[in-house]
Amino acid sequence: MSSEQTPTTAPAPAGPRPRRLTYAAGLAALEGLALLIGGVWMLVLGLTGQPDDRQQAVTGGVTLAVLALLPLLAARGLLGRRGWSRGPAVITQLLALPVAYNLLESDSVAIPAGIVLAVVAVTALVLLLNPETTRALGIRGPGNAEK
Repeated sequence: MSSEQTPTTAPAPAGPRPRRLTYAAGLAALEGLALLIGGVWMLVLGLTGQPDDRQQAVTGGVTLAVLALLPLLAARGLLGRRGWSRGPAVITQLLALPVAYNLLESDSVAIPAGIVLAVVAVTALVLLLNPETTRALGIRGPGNAEK
């Protein structure tokens, strides 16, 4: 492979981290912590309580705890101004939107949780896709690969 074919990553621009990037990292970390807490809670209830299906409760808890790694790693990358971190952060928000919709469609106390999740996901998407955030992460858009 020649050096022309090897992509290089642009170093993150120097200077202070934009507030939008910090807020996006905070929202991603908040979602990751919520997933982790929910996963641990399901796991503990599955092991100590009387669930309908213990195996399902344990599997659900472990799954949520592992899924929490995606937004937590993305938040750490965003704080470190790593360009790769925007992808996992955006994916997390896109996955949160159908979950929020399902919570909003329920006839229970889950409706406020759905509202909060939808607001957080949309806000984080706006922050992550902002041109200032893109520049701060050193991400070049289409057509700018050679600049």
